[in-house]
Amino acid sequence: MTCFFNADNRQEREKTRMSETVLLSLEEAQSLSLTVLQHNGFSPAHAQAITRSVLAAQRDECHSHGLYRLIGCVETARNGGVDTHALPDVIDQAPGVVRIDAQRGCSLLAFETGLPMLIEKARRQGLAAMAINRCFHFSALWSEVEAISSQGLVGIAMTPTHPFVAPAGGTRPLLGTNPLAFSWPRPESPPYTFDFATSEVARGEIELRRRAGESIPTHWAMDAEGNPTSDPTKALAGAMRTFGGHKGSALSTMIELMAGPLIGDVLGHETTPANTEGTGKPLHGELVVALCPQAFLGSEADHHLRHAETLFDDILGQGARLPSQRRFEARERTMRYGMSLPKTLVDELNSLMN
Repeated sequence: MTCFFNADNRQEREKTRMSETVLLSLEEAQSLSLTVLQHNGFSPAHAQAITRSVLAAQRDECHSHGLYRLIGCVETARNGGVDTHALPDVIDQAPGVVRIDAQRGCSLLAFETGLPMLIEKARRQGLAAMAINRCFHFSALWSEVEAISSQGLVGIAMTPTHPFVAPAGGTRPLLGTNPLAFSWPRPESPPYTFDFATSEVARGEIELRRRAGESIPTHWAMDAEGNPTSDPTKALAGAMRTFGGHKGSALSTMIELMAGPLIGDVLGHETTPANTEGTGKPLHGELVVALCPQAFLGSEADHHLRHAETLFDDILGQGARLPSQRRFEARERTMRYGMSLPKTLVDELNSLMN
C-alpha cells in the first residue's frame, strides 16, 4: 500500500515529534548534569568529571552513554555502591606503570587524576600503563583514549562490566559487555578512534529500546531460557551475545583477564550492580595504555604518522567510513543547534532533584 501525506500532515507529525523532545544548549545540559549530581551527594570534583564524560557523549549523539547515564549514577549512589567524595590515590608503581586506587569512587575522577603521570611515563619509556582499581565505571571509553591521543600519543583502554553476556556457545551471563577502545593521533584530522563493546551491542542500547517501547534484533540477546528474543525486557533478564561468535568471546575474555587479575582486580562475574539491600558489588578495574610514537621512532615519527594517513585515505576512497566519523559530524550539529533530548528523560532527570 502506498500512502501519500500532505504538507499539513508533515507539519503535524513534526509538531508531535518536537513536543516529545527538549532542545538544550551545551551550557544548559552541563548545568542540569552538575545540579543533578551535586543534589545527590556527589562532590564538585566527581560531579564535574562525570559531567565532562556524559556531556561529551550527548554532544556526539552517543545517547546510551550521555545524560541518560546520570540515572544509574544517582541510583548507585543512593544504594551506597559508590563513594561520592572519594579522593583517588595515585601510586607510582613502576617506571612504566601508574596505579590509581579509586577508593570506591567513580573511575572518571581517578582517570583524570592519573592521566598526567601516565602521559609523562609514556613519553619517557615509550609505553606506559595505568591500572585503576576499586572504581565504579559506567562511561564510554572513547573520551579517555581521545584525551591520550590529543597529546600525540596512541591510547588503548579496556574494562570488564557486570556479567550480562554469555560466552559463545553458552546461554547464561558470565562475561561483561567488556568494551575496548583505541585512539590514534592524526596530524591534521580528528583522531582515528573506535570504542565498542565485545557484546553484539552496548547494554545501554537495549535499555534505551526498552524505555522507548521498541523491539531489538533477535541476534542481540537471549531470554532467560536461552532462546533468541526481540523483547528488550526479556533480553535484559536473559543474556546478551558476543559479537562475531567465538572471536568476540575470546576478546571479551582477554579484557576480563587484563583489566582484572593482571591489575589485581576482580573478574566481571564477581561483581553485581548496587541494590537497595546493600549487597551489590559494583566495583572493578580498568586498564589504560599509552604509547608514544616519538619514543618509538625519534625524528621519523612525523613521517610515519603521515604515512598512516594513506590507509585512512584508501578506506574513505572506497566509500567506507572511519569509526567515530558519525560522532564528529554529530558534534558539529550539536555545537550549531544544541542537543535534542527526549522530554521523558529530561523530566526524569529533573525528578532526581526532588
